[in-house]
Amino acid sequence: MHIIARMKSDFPTKFGIPRQSGLADSLRSTIVFDPEYRNPDALRGLEGFSHLWILWHFSGAVRQDWSPTVRPPRLGGNARMGVFATRSPFRPNAIGLSCVKIVEIEATKAHGTVIHVAGADLMDGTPILDIKPYIPYCDSHPEAAGGFTESAGSFLLEVVFPEELLSILPPDRRDAAIQVLSHDPRPSYQKDAERIYGMAFAGHDIRFRVDGKTLYVTDVT
Repeated sequence: MHIIARMKSDFPTKFGIPRQSGLADSLRSTIVFDPEYRNPDALRGLEGFSHLWILWHFSGAVRQDWSPTVRPPRLGGNARMGVFATRSPFRPNAIGLSCVKIVEIEATKAHGTVIHVAGADLMDGTPILDIKPYIPYCDSHPEAAGGFTESAGSFLLEVVFPEELLSILPPDRRDAAIQVLSHDPRPSYQKDAERIYGMAFAGHDIRFRVDGKTLYVTDVT
């Protein structure tokens, strides 16, 4: 396997990254190809598609061993499911799969042709193994069953983000920050209403606490 590209995103660490692609569609990221693969001919025809599949390496969650069961966040981190019935990063082969929206395909001087995407759930620098177009007639299955995820309940939180703190973030990152926070970045097993958490995002540190179904942003630096 060869790394063909890396993701440029606003998440320097794993904490806060949405648990699935598409949950925060305001997030913007960029696929930057490695020099060997910066041939624009390799992307010929991609402009006709709206979405992409990205196959990538869980580079921040590599383990030497594996477990047949894991604790899915959607079940609160308390129940175990088979690893192949989940999208846990702790797998025999640490490969991720994400569906993202193509925002723009841009020819740049510094990095050749890059792909700007929306809704990615990848950490900055994540190695990308392949991209493939999303094809609606065969990839979309509206009748599909969602297994245990359908009965796991909603994780969405109300986000209280004071305007004086929100204004510290770049204008084009504010909606994305609120979306990410609304999906509860905390580990599923942590429910301390007084604990202050920190999330690195877009060059800033966002501090917050969660009480019940409400997330309160306390500081941005």
